[in-house]
Amino acid sequence: MAQFVIVYLGGNHPDNPEKQKKHFIEYKKWLASLGNSIMSPMNPLKNTKTVKSDGSVTNSSSTLMSGYTIIQADSIEKALKITKSCPFLKIGGTLEVSELVQM
Repeated sequence: MAQFVIVYLGGNHPDNPEKQKKHFIEYKKWLASLGNSIMSPMNPLKNTKTVKSDGSVTNSSSTLMSGYTIIQADSIEKALKITKSCPFLKIGGTLEVSELVQM
């Protein structure tokens, strides 16, 4: 079974604690619904720096990537089906799905 990385980009995170809690509960329910498909559930990113080809460093992301999840599925189509039900989409986020290549 192949592994797929779901990358979280952008999103309008809830602006008050009640909405944040509701979204987090919804997200945890989504993760629980994945059962054995989930390989690495929550991997948020912070303090992102970008290193450019000239060696300079900026204090931000060039992609707006805020985290990732790793799942396993029989095909990219099944991984996409799983991804389409992610609550991150409800807050205006974008998700990218890529097959993880084992080296």
